[in-house]
Amino acid sequence: MRDRLRLRSQPFSWMSLLVLWLLTAAALEGRAAPAEGKVIVMQQAITATGAGEQFPDEQTVRPVSLPDDWWRSRPREDGPVWYRLRFDAPEAAGSPEHLMAAYIQRVCSNAEVHLNGFLVHSGGRMTEPLTRNCAYPQLVPLPASLLKAEGNTLDIKVQGYAVQKVSSRQRSGGLSAVKIGPQALLAEEQASQTFWNVTALQMLAVATTVLAAFLLFLRAINPKEAHLGYLGLLILGWNALGLRSWWAHVPLDTHTVELLTCVGFAIVTGLTVQFLLSYSALRSRMIEAGLLAQCLMVPLTLALAGPQRLFNLSSAWNLLMVLEVVAMMVLYLYTEWHARRRTFWPMAAMMAALALLVAMDRAAQFDWMPRVNLLNYALPVIFFAIASRQIKMFGHALRSAEAARNSLDRRLAEATAEMERNYVQMAELRVEQVTEKERKRIAGDLHDDLGAKLLTIVHTSESERISSLAREALEEMRLSVRGLTGKPLPVADALADWRAETVSRLGQAGIEVDWRSPTEDVTQLLSARAFVQTTRILREAVSNVIKHSGASHCKVRCTLGQQDFVLVVQDNGKGIPMELDGKLDRGHGMASMKHRAKQMQGQCLVESGPGYGTVIRLTLPLGMA
Repeated sequence: MRDRLRLRSQPFSWMSLLVLWLLTAAALEGRAAPAEGKVIVMQQAITATGAGEQFPDEQTVRPVSLPDDWWRSRPREDGPVWYRLRFDAPEAAGSPEHLMAAYIQRVCSNAEVHLNGFLVHSGGRMTEPLTRNCAYPQLVPLPASLLKAEGNTLDIKVQGYAVQKVSSRQRSGGLSAVKIGPQALLAEEQASQTFWNVTALQMLAVATTVLAAFLLFLRAINPKEAHLGYLGLLILGWNALGLRSWWAHVPLDTHTVELLTCVGFAIVTGLTVQFLLSYSALRSRMIEAGLLAQCLMVPLTLALAGPQRLFNLSSAWNLLMVLEVVAMMVLYLYTEWHARRRTFWPMAAMMAALALLVAMDRAAQFDWMPRVNLLNYALPVIFFAIASRQIKMFGHALRSAEAARNSLDRRLAEATAEMERNYVQMAELRVEQVTEKERKRIAGDLHDDLGAKLLTIVHTSESERISSLAREALEEMRLSVRGLTGKPLPVADALADWRAETVSRLGQAGIEVDWRSPTEDVTQLLSARAFVQTTRILREAVSNVIKHSGASHCKVRCTLGQQDFVLVVQDNGKGIPMELDGKLDRGHGMASMKHRAKQMQGQCLVESGPGYGTVIRLTLPLGMA
């Protein structure tokens, strides 16, 4: 997922470039070199009201200047209104290469055109649902067969509405100046005006709709980023309001369209306020309830007021909603400034530009200044700037969250490994505890049962041999018990016990003993297991000297190094016979001694030969010892 969401502002750079290109082209509009030909600009006409199919000559007419805006000239009158213009055809009008046309830059809402009494153009439906061509410039070809050299009459029937029945002055009835000239020349102007009035807005709507869909997608995958959802819905709401500018054939009557437009402004206002609140990490249930109530009150009050009061009431609502947005902008900027965030100045600049554009649009609505249609072009730029910033911040937060998640995964893996190690150690400790308990039980049984019986045999047996064997078994049993339950003992004490036993046994066998061990203070400890195994190895070695060597002298050397404990037993006996050479492990208990040494990670070496005795060298690491 994160590979598909490399969230930066770059994916939308092409959209920003599109908007900038549209603005630049709009600034350069009209600078093209004029084509050849003469254009007549008709700025005077006579008007009359009538619903017939021809100009109502029987009605009272009055002269007007073009452009004629009904909200000025007839503020409470609906259409249809007839305009009559008279003109003489240019000299080249009859030639095929100079086809003539009439160009009407703006007619609101729709018109039919008659040339010398003949219908030559219709912009669409003249009854409800009325075709709304306010944004579409009309190019009317003038057939050469109907043109006269002098005294041509151009009658234009305009169907529109009084300003009181619409929510904006720009959607009330009216007619611009009319240009008559070569069709090729006027077609270029008509195409250029259509592009800026309709096509450019459609392109911006598509681009911002894609942006809004992406914002809503980000909101869906991360529910905590509520401001992204509000911003996406805000852009979609604004695009929906923009439909009224270029959707000519809306299948609804004018009053319904105007009501929906006012409700749309209320919804867009609510989304704007909610976006700023959410982006500031603020929330007010009172404001949310007020916005919801406003969205319900706007259509209700407009419906109760009726079509004749739509403009005045919608203007009051629009002014209130503009003030709400401005107040929320001030609150948002105060929050940003108080929190000392780096986004304060960029957002302040964009909001100041937006406030200026909205103020200019509202001023044009009240005829306080000429209408400059910048809001429809500049607002998408602001949307792109804000959305790009939000997407960039979302991407940064996503990367930070991913890094935090990876760090958490590593820590979790480390904690899991540590727990597993602890579990293993606890299991081993538990096994050791159980083993130690069992050893103590066995040792207790040996000492209490077997020991008592052997001691009884030693003291009650009449046979010296049986008594001696029982005594040896008792000593071996005590050694085994000591290995099972004994605690570590100082090496000096172990050396003293070994010396006493060895000297006693060899002395009883008539063998002279030369025992040497460290005389200085020895502080090392010897585990019970090491003491038992070493004792048995030493006993086996002494038994071999007594039983097999035929020696008269035996030397025992005990040394302690930095890492090793070495015990050497050497006799001056006859050595091991030749027939056992290479097979020392098969006799004299050699295999047992070597096996015991290996269990303690040490080694037991035997050196022997006929005539020069036997040397047994036991080496144990002090760690095991």
